[in-house]
Amino acid sequence: MEIIAQFQHFALLDGVALSVFLILWLAATLLIEHAPASRPSVSQAMDVYRRAWMDVVRKRPDRIVDASIVTNLRQGTAFFASTTLLTIGAGLTLIGNTEQLTGVATDLSVRSAPEFVWEVKLIVILLVVVNAFLKFVWSHRLFGYASVLIAAIPKDHDHPHSQARADAAGAIIVTASRNFNRGIRAIYFALASAAWFIGPLPLIAASLVSFAVLYRREFISASREVLLRELKEEALK
Repeated sequence: MEIIAQFQHFALLDGVALSVFLILWLAATLLIEHAPASRPSVSQAMDVYRRAWMDVVRKRPDRIVDASIVTNLRQGTAFFASTTLLTIGAGLTLIGNTEQLTGVATDLSVRSAPEFVWEVKLIVILLVVVNAFLKFVWSHRLFGYASVLIAAIPKDHDHPHSQARADAAGAIIVTASRNFNRGIRAIYFALASAAWFIGPLPLIAASLVSFAVLYRREFISASREVLLRELKEEALK
């Protein structure tokens, strides 16, 4: 009951801001991963290329380049996983030492608040970063599965299991990439959630900015036009 009573230090606007933050985070994921076929996202276009990559691998006897690509993808996920793990450790340290945050708030002329408020805001950031960490770890593991599947594709592309294993490898790589992208989006919104330290309105503004940046890169960027132009040309052949 005492903990519940502590939440009275939060205003109604804080609840609204946190709801907007969560809704925009979920909306970004749904919009990017389930965009209509008439207006696909960059992530969806890349999924097509990933599956096409595995079809090329099936017909290629020398797969040293493909193994190198998968290794590079795993290194990327490992880097982000280790970075988020360090962030989690730093956040846990801050939870036990919120006096530093109070000092920073004073320097920024931000309204002072009880330690419980700072701790809750820190926990929200940590939960978002933990979500990113779990996505990166799972993505790293899936890329490992994909490397095994690539190795299991028979060099003879007429082999009865060749197409099935290539399709399986493509599906695993798509899933691994999807989890990696979810981890990246979580980092975007983890940065946005830090604005809550200043106040609920900055949290709303930062969430909108994160959503807008993600939307632009997935639906309005020059890279999207390049990817879709290539796919359209292939469809016309």
